[in-house]
Amino acid sequence: MAVVVRIPGPLRRVTNGENAVEIEAPTVQETIDLLDAKFPGIKERICDEDGELRYFVNVYLNGEDVRFLQDLATATKAGDELSIVPAVAGGQR
Repeated sequence: MAVVVRIPGPLRRVTNGENAVEIEAPTVQETIDLLDAKFPGIKERICDEDGELRYFVNVYLNGEDVRFLQDLATATKAGDELSIVPAVAGGQR
């Protein structure tokens, strides 16, 4: 069993419409790297040029923000769920 990566709507055009992908990797960083190997270009939408999470992208492992865990070095295990959540802004006054 692998980590289930939940793909948000705005990134699904990179994943050919898939809303969830299974990846076997020991850390969040390696999960993102393998996701990028499968869907080239997705990492640049999640991480900046230094390889850190973009400030407007949140990544949750089993509902916990990885920034409050060990960031990209956070360990993953089979059955975990990794959710990529881009920030949403705007609206009406």
